[in-house]
Amino acid sequence: MLSKNRIKYINALKIKKYRQMHEAFIVEGAKSVLELLDSDFKIEFVLSTSEFRQKYSSNLSRHNAVTETVTLQELQGLGSFQTNDSCLAVAKTKDNAFLSPDMAEYALILDDVRDPGNLGTIIRVADWYGITKIICSEDTTDMYNPKVISASKGSFTRVTVFYTDLGSYLSANAAEKKVAGAFLGGKSIYDYNFSNSGGFIVMGNESNGISKEIEAFVTDKVTIPRIGEAESLNVGIATAIMLDNMRRQNAVKR
Repeated sequence: MLSKNRIKYINALKIKKYRQMHEAFIVEGAKSVLELLDSDFKIEFVLSTSEFRQKYSSNLSRHNAVTETVTLQELQGLGSFQTNDSCLAVAKTKDNAFLSPDMAEYALILDDVRDPGNLGTIIRVADWYGITKIICSEDTTDMYNPKVISASKGSFTRVTVFYTDLGSYLSANAAEKKVAGAFLGGKSIYDYNFSNSGGFIVMGNESNGISKEIEAFVTDKVTIPRIGEAESLNVGIATAIMLDNMRRQNAVKR
């Protein structure tokens, strides 16, 4: 049976200030926990049903994870999602380490993306298209939010996120690089030429788009042409379209 202190600790990690205080976060569900086990994150402990522990005993023993068997009722009472029927892990957060731009690759810039589901989706999309670096504004939602971790489907283990003042970062690192920003008004993405030498792709806030401060650093305003009547695109979907076109163009150039 789980101790009251452990239950209290896990529940506290659902809140940002306690994640920061303890430098720890929650990972729920079989897929995400298995990805965590194969990553370089330091794991505090894993809570799992007996079925999960038996099925993945080699994974757990290979990574020497401290594992405690719990009932399905205990697990569902702890997690944020009703569908979790296998495991929950607590891992240590990583330092907010500076990310330098690559010479021949693109990095994502997220300007005030607030919805945890959107951030998690963007991390997953970035992983799909081989983008390993995301630079976020200080107001962008916390990547260790349980909803972000869940929506990323394990991609948080392969994509590095850095939070900083975007104006200062771009001022110091965007010289002589293309900075493509997603706007409702701009050059069609189908006509835009993504640089083969890398740069930045900027995605803005769900309601307000890219801020005026960050717009000043954008060298190329790009739009996804609207054919139908929808007012706007979800920022996660828009990110996928931007990255897909970038990768397709670069593949053709090679």
